Amino acid sequence: MAKKEFMFHGRTVEELKEMSITEFAELLPSSQRRKIKRGFTQQEKIFLKKLEKRSKIKTHCREMIVLPNMVGKTISVHKGNGFEDIIIQPEMVGHILGEFALSRKMAKHSSIGVGGSKSSKAVSVR
Repeated sequence: MAKKEFMFHGRTVEELKEMSITEFAELLPSSQRRKIKRGFTQQEKIFLKKLEKRSKIKTHCREMIVLPNMVGKTISVHKGNGFEDIIIQPEMVGHILGEFALSRKMAKHSSIGVGGSKSSKAVSVR
């Protein structure tokens, strides 16, 4: 069985890379489309310039939209206490970088101690 090629709204990644950013924005959901139409922040512009020169880059721009020219690059996204390496896959196009670097740990609860419940009062400690 042949591997199915990724399509984003009926277009391949190569076709998306040939599009201008404004043409690509028309394919995105409304919040991402509005962000691109308003223009990128100064930090995001610096990030895009560095991305053209290098294949691995560190950034704090968690709100940056994954563009087609980022596919295949490694981006280290800040998650509060460090950086998490993310290899950009074609399926990530149109999402936000912060979605892939979770900033909160999952809560792990342990069992309650002696005296923590009514049943533990019956336990005698010798």
